[in-house]
This record gives sequence, C-alpha cells and structure tokens, in this order.
Amino acid sequence: MAKTNVIETPAINMIGKGTSIKGDISSNGDFRIDGSLTGTIKSDGKIVVGVTGSIDGEVVCQNADISGSVIASIEVAELLSLKSTSTVKGDIITDKLAIEPGAKFSGTCSMDKKRPGPVKAKAQHEPVQETEKVTG
Repeated sequence: MAKTNVIETPAINMIGKGTSIKGDISSNGDFRIDGSLTGTIKSDGKIVVGVTGSIDGEVVCQNADISGSVIASIEVAELLSLKSTSTVKGDIITDKLAIEPGAKFSGTCSMDKKRPGPVKAKAQHEPVQETEKVTG
C-alpha cells in the first residue's frame, strides 16, 4: 500500500475591503486585512494590513506589514514594516523595525522581545555634604 504524504501549509486568511469584524481572531497562518477589525488579532504567521485596512485593538504576530491604519498595541516577534501609507498609533514591541518615508507613527517603541516593565523615575541626586575630618 502506498503512503501519501500530505504537506500542510499554513492558511492565508483575509478580511476583504468593505468587511467589518468586531471580536478576537487567532490564526496559525498568515492574515491579510483590507477591511476593518475591532479587537485582537494573534497569528503565528505574518499579518498584512492593506491600504484600506484598519485595526483598532491589539496585534500579536511573527511578522507584519502595515500600509493602512492601526490604533493598537503591536507585538511582532521578528520584523515590523511600516509602509509609506501607514498610520500607526500605539505602543510597539518588536525585534526589527522598518519605517518608509511618509509613514506616520505616534506612540512608544521597544525593540526587545520581552514586554518592558513599568518605567521607574530616575533618582535625583542629592547635594553632597562635606564632613569634617577629625584627626587625633
């Protein structure tokens, strides 16, 4: 009996232009958004936000290309590319960041694989007081 090998490829999912989704999405494959998503999207693959696409919520993925509008916290394990038509408002955590001229970004960026902890206020230096030297 012959053995058939089936190669599993990750699915490419899409939210088309004119489609609006409210809720959370979790995917093992790549995901393209040309419509709008309000919620969280988590993917083990690449997320592409087209020129007409928008996300309002949270993005967690391996790689991302953004050409549309994103108002979200973004966590990308490898490379985040902000294309010239993109508008991003939110906090970014990524390993590598590429920003094309014309892209708009407002928020904080941490190029670290771990989420940053709370920012601690820097200690102010107190004036040094001189002490008398006692000799005996």
